[in-house]
Amino acid sequence: MRLFALLLAASALAGCATRPIPASKPAPGPVPMLEKQVFQMTPQEVHRYIGHAQQAEPDLRKRIAAIGRKNIGQPYKLHLLGEFPFELHDSLPMFSLENSDCVVFAEHTYAMAMSKSWEEFFWMLQRIRYKDGVIGVATRNHYTEVDWNLNNSWLVTDISADLAGLSGPSYELTVDRQKFLKTRHQTERSIPVQNSREYFLPTERVAEVAAQLQDGDFVNVVSTRNGAYWVSHVGLVVTGPDGERRFLHSSEPQVREESFDAFVARAREREERSAREGKNGQKLAGFKFLRLNDNIVVPPAAPQPRPGFASAN
Repeated sequence: MRLFALLLAASALAGCATRPIPASKPAPGPVPMLEKQVFQMTPQEVHRYIGHAQQAEPDLRKRIAAIGRKNIGQPYKLHLLGEFPFELHDSLPMFSLENSDCVVFAEHTYAMAMSKSWEEFFWMLQRIRYKDGVIGVATRNHYTEVDWNLNNSWLVTDISADLAGLSGPSYELTVDRQKFLKTRHQTERSIPVQNSREYFLPTERVAEVAAQLQDGDFVNVVSTRNGAYWVSHVGLVVTGPDGERRFLHSSEPQVREESFDAFVARAREREERSAREGKNGQKLAGFKFLRLNDNIVVPPAAPQPRPGFASAN
């Protein structure tokens, strides 16, 4: 009787055990998701698409442009991403396919272009979004100039000063991360205030350096108001069929590709409208350009520290 009971228990346990899932093979013939834009795809379709993109276009610069254009029409939406469920300061997820803002669009495009699978894409996205790839609101690259650009120096290099020359303008940037984290994310951290000198190219000089820009270069749009300057928008450089350097970016109402002249013209229209309405709106001052590095070596992410008691509250 005891032997029978043991056999019965073993049989029950075997029934609960996880059974291996047979590996799926890509279906032969045309790939259906190629008819969709990326924001219309499921994660499973994105997995197949980025694997296909790696094989179809071996050149990283061209692959970035192709994947970015594959998202033209993606609806624009602010405040998309957070750290949920890794952290509970908000309920925003760690990726978004359906919508984008300017930073989300650039990060997702770079991450997809450098990956061969969904799993690698998700890892790469966090490597780009966070300092050393360590997930957390305090390590997220909040400030473009001193967080995103510097922490992703393995990916892009600021060439703004070289393009602008000795006479190029610059601005002093002061960043108080401790205050920002406390007021915006209810997160306490002891972080010293940082000052940085940032160089940029004035708007009227973009045309003269445009030919030096390359597919996949990172664009920082510099705005000004009341004497302060900061990066207010980002996007990517792509090359048109005629060799014209164009601006691919996520902006209200959706991802678009346009000439730099068209982008500047729209900015000037907004400024004139704000002036007529008596509003003290921000104004376009110029651009920072960061060159996509050659022979990129993606550094490993730092170990994810175990959250302490204070971090859990």
